[in-house]
Amino acid sequence: MECVKTNSKYSSIFIAIFVLLLSSAYSLANAKVHNHEFLVEATPVKRLCKTHNSITVNGQYPGPTLEINNGDTLVVKVTNKARYNVTIHWHGVRQMRTGWADGPEFVTQCPIRPGGSYTYRFTVDGQEGTLWWHAHSSWLRATVYGALIVRPREGEPFPFPKPHRESTILLGEWWDKNPIDVLRESQRTGAAPNISDAYTINGQPGDLYKCSTKGTTIVPIQSGKTNLVRVINAALNQPLFFTIANHKLTVVGADASYLKPFTTSVLMLGPGQTTDVLLTANQPSSRYYIAARAYQSAQNAPFDNTTTTAILQYNNNSIRNKPIMPPLPAYNDTNTVTKFSRSFFSPRKVEVPAEIDENLFFTIGLGLINCPKNFRNRRCQGPVNRTRFTASMNNVSFTLPNNISILQAHYNGIPGVFTTDFPAKPPVKFDYTGNVSRSLWQPIPGTKAYKLKFGSRVQIVLQDTSIVTPENHPIHLHGYDFYIVAEGFGNFDPKKDTAKFNLIDPPQRNTVAVPVNGWAVIRFVADNPGAWIMHCHLDVHIGWGLATILLVEDGVGKLQSIEPPPLDLPLC
Repeated sequence: MECVKTNSKYSSIFIAIFVLLLSSAYSLANAKVHNHEFLVEATPVKRLCKTHNSITVNGQYPGPTLEINNGDTLVVKVTNKARYNVTIHWHGVRQMRTGWADGPEFVTQCPIRPGGSYTYRFTVDGQEGTLWWHAHSSWLRATVYGALIVRPREGEPFPFPKPHRESTILLGEWWDKNPIDVLRESQRTGAAPNISDAYTINGQPGDLYKCSTKGTTIVPIQSGKTNLVRVINAALNQPLFFTIANHKLTVVGADASYLKPFTTSVLMLGPGQTTDVLLTANQPSSRYYIAARAYQSAQNAPFDNTTTTAILQYNNNSIRNKPIMPPLPAYNDTNTVTKFSRSFFSPRKVEVPAEIDENLFFTIGLGLINCPKNFRNRRCQGPVNRTRFTASMNNVSFTLPNNISILQAHYNGIPGVFTTDFPAKPPVKFDYTGNVSRSLWQPIPGTKAYKLKFGSRVQIVLQDTSIVTPENHPIHLHGYDFYIVAEGFGNFDPKKDTAKFNLIDPPQRNTVAVPVNGWAVIRFVADNPGAWIMHCHLDVHIGWGLATILLVEDGVGKLQSIEPPPLDLPLC
């Protein structure tokens, strides 16, 4: 009898292992390779009554939506027929060991020169939900972007009732001029760049703007049905509130990670962030405005205060009644933002690093540099006499190399391109959110990285500063998802604030909106070797230097080391 019991026990284990291997083999067998071609070129785009030669992908603005399943591989050949250098970043894709496909210019690759091409190859594994792709050169992201939708593995369901249909909403920002010229003018003068002239939903400003009624985006829905709406903030420089008149939104995911569902009437997305919501058509059959406008946390800074709209239309309603307009939060409504961000939890207990190997503290914020004596006044148009805008982390204003990428220099052991002495904490401790001495307003330029051992457990405190102005900064880390274990206002205090950490079910994101005049704490395991930029996703700030590099060393063996560079990697 004893012998039979033992055999039965081992048989059960054998069957369980066999089933597991079978399901893994099924997943692998069903994984697909998706081939795409992106042609980057100037295309006439008419908005706000005027036509501009905008840089687009495949003649589309926004660019094409890519749809894959968890576990699939993307192969995207990008050919540059524009007059500017370009790269494409796959925002939120972990790029496990495939940092060469990550895309930030002069970080993981040299740019694709006009007339050149490069093929991005990578697998998306273990991620489900809404990501996106965009240019990571200059301000080309203003028009070069699109959605990247990752569905569950074939045959697997969503962790919520199957929606009747899906809709993707890309929030954007439009300048009634060439965005590259806007940036270049700012670089010449040292002043803040001109604000945008409109926000857009799927490339259309909506009928509150001149010459825009005809193109207003229509989102169809059927009475009694539930849609999955994927919202992406692709705006260049502006966090945005988002709402739909008379409808509640049930948040189920963000940044391609599922969340414990919660219901709200308004979303706030920093540039780079995505949010998945369920929308049930439980209102009278009619037309309702979908609307987005600025969340502006920086005091006294000019911003685009217009409102973009689309129309939620019931049952293909042919009635042309004026859509119902939703109330929107005040532009500076930080309370609504805080309530929203503190509603985010993972659906179940997650594996958050409990012990920490690297405890880092990064100040983030703006600064001003005094103009060199040989600069004329027209090049010194910062907010204080004879100054120019800058930005920094830990008092280092990040500067990109211009003749090789950081990843190439790291991989090939080429010295002199960057240093690994980025400080683990601010060089000077001060009252970060108080009245900061002007002596601390001038950061030091440098191309500095912070080195992490493979497998190290990392905590980073991201502390906003009130230098020039405090602001809500969307901080994006390439190559990683991380857990946001806490956030708060004022100066982070490890003695008091550590007690607030959620190490049970914090949300997993790739972009954290660090509260204005406050802080956020993130944790992750450094299990992806490579050179990964961490930066503010307000593009004006990354250009000023609000960035650093986390350099994750190879581990042991091939599977813990970065892959060799592809043969067609662009040359500088």
